[in-house]
Amino acid sequence: MNLQQLFKMQQELDDFIEKTQKIEQDVFKEKGLALMVELAELANETRCFKFWSTKGPSDRTVILEEYVDSIHFILSLGLLKGYTKLENWPVIQEKRNLTEIFLLTQDYILTFIHQPSEDRYLMIWQCYSLLAYNLGFTFEDVVAAYIEKNEENYNRQRSGY
Repeated sequence: MNLQQLFKMQQELDDFIEKTQKIEQDVFKEKGLALMVELAELANETRCFKFWSTKGPSDRTVILEEYVDSIHFILSLGLLKGYTKLENWPVIQEKRNLTEIFLLTQDYILTFIHQPSEDRYLMIWQCYSLLAYNLGFTFEDVVAAYIEKNEENYNRQRSGY
């Protein structure tokens, strides 16, 4: 499965949500803020910045689910701006400090929200690839978790979440 299939799945989910919630306004900034919140939730589950605590990170499955929550919003933002040419998962395999990666990713997301461009959008994907590598996630892990969470998101919409 390549990113084009994920874009297609996300488009279908976005259409379903827009219809179910009767959304007619531009929600680009809301989705941008949602992405920033999901990134913060991911950082919180890794506990990488919590120098004051001896408690370790959450279970891998929890961290992966938080990671995939972000992927939904990255795809959705790309769809809103028409930045959907990306075919393959960008592979960046470099060991880095997680806190530094989170801060870099936050910068790229915020810059993209204020000045959307395809180059900035691709930088977000690259940051998330770097995050995946440093968290020990493969593309296959991400796709499997995305598919599972995608279905959960449909179920949430159907049940009045």
